[in-house]
Amino acid sequence: MSQLEPVIFLLALLVGLSAVAPRLKLPYPVLLVAAGGLLALLPLRAVVLSPDVVFLLFLPPLLYEASFNMSWHDFVAYQREISLLAVGLVLVTTTAVAAIAHFFIPGFSWPLGFVLGAIVAPPDAVAATSVTQGLGIPKKITAILAGESLVNDASALIAYRYAVAAVVSGTFAFWDAAGQFFLVAGGGALIGLALGWAVAAVQRRLAQPTLATAVTLLVPYVAYLLAERLGASGVLAVVFMGLVISRRSHEIYDNRARLQNNSFWQVFGFLLNGLVFILIGLQLRTVFTGLGPHAWLPTVGYGLLISVVAVAIRLGWVFPVAFLMAFIHGWRRREATPVPMRALFITSWAGMRGVVSLATALALPLAVAGGQPFPLRNVVLCITFVVILFTLVVQGLTLPWFVRRLHVQDAPGVQTLEQQELRLALIDDSVAYLGTRPAADAAPAAVRDILCGLLDGQADRLR
Repeated sequence: MSQLEPVIFLLALLVGLSAVAPRLKLPYPVLLVAAGGLLALLPLRAVVLSPDVVFLLFLPPLLYEASFNMSWHDFVAYQREISLLAVGLVLVTTTAVAAIAHFFIPGFSWPLGFVLGAIVAPPDAVAATSVTQGLGIPKKITAILAGESLVNDASALIAYRYAVAAVVSGTFAFWDAAGQFFLVAGGGALIGLALGWAVAAVQRRLAQPTLATAVTLLVPYVAYLLAERLGASGVLAVVFMGLVISRRSHEIYDNRARLQNNSFWQVFGFLLNGLVFILIGLQLRTVFTGLGPHAWLPTVGYGLLISVVAVAIRLGWVFPVAFLMAFIHGWRRREATPVPMRALFITSWAGMRGVVSLATALALPLAVAGGQPFPLRNVVLCITFVVILFTLVVQGLTLPWFVRRLHVQDAPGVQTLEQQELRLALIDDSVAYLGTRPAADAAPAAVRDILCGLLDGQADRLR
């Protein structure tokens, strides 16, 4: 029982802080990280976050939940914007951070700089959705941010894999790494698509909602492990599988299964998300223990420098790329496409880092070829922790203020096309039910006629 007591305590703390966060007008990820950091300073047993636990236990279900809630239509519609952020911006940020680390931080070689760049480059899916939730941000911005945070982990992890290999072995072949990048990413996407169609076919034949929900809990782990064993991207496998199942959910789930599935993932996702942010804060002692008593202050300064560079690179990428795309789009259609400056700023400012960055830093090997210690491993850990805290606190706290100040919000009552189509489908199903025998036994014909008339009027307005 002694090993379960900390977990129960953290869950209780998570629920309590999440309830208090709205009253304090703070994003709950920021509050949870701060609470975890304060707990780490107490004279308690240190909590060590294993990268294997994050990559296998936390990452697959969190990615599946985010991808299932991501609209396939939006993912395809904004694929250019998502690709430019999730691949282009990640590679640019990795290179820029590598250059800053190489020239300004003592002891950082180019390969080690690229390791650090790949670690801190990707914004976190959990942090982005948690901080922006409930702010009323337009659907396009939230869709682009969600799509970016789903795909950029794969880009960063692939770049990280080859940068670490270059540090460990001392050799690096750019063209081999570039070819492997597309092979690993494409293989993960294909595996995810295939598994998505297979799982959808199986789910359609499951009559019990509880069993169907249990399958949704298992398949993210299956997709991740299978892709990793085959040398492909487990992240992209889970993401594309979730997108396919989400796309076909109206075919494979009835009303009972859909309600139970949604309820389960709301609770399970909430617990996983909260534990992730508390565990980030709890790593404070572990991260700073490996540094000497006089080394932590300059290392924190380097972390702040890298944080500012990462934020500035995102700001300097989003605006020019958006204007270039608008120019190309307008040139092809012979008309100008307006670029909403306020929306671009919110998109560029929502670049919070999270648990994936910390887990990849913790996963650094302890030694290189020849048995020598991995160079500056503790420094990389500390800088990564500082970048996560900086982006969560600074950007996470100011993002709601910027959204309200710049009026980057949907008008109340505005519905997207998908919401209108869903309402129309529900109305059609309701009208069809009113014509069945159970409805005739439950209500008189006059009542059913009145209801059909009201529903037909709503359907006409939606159409």
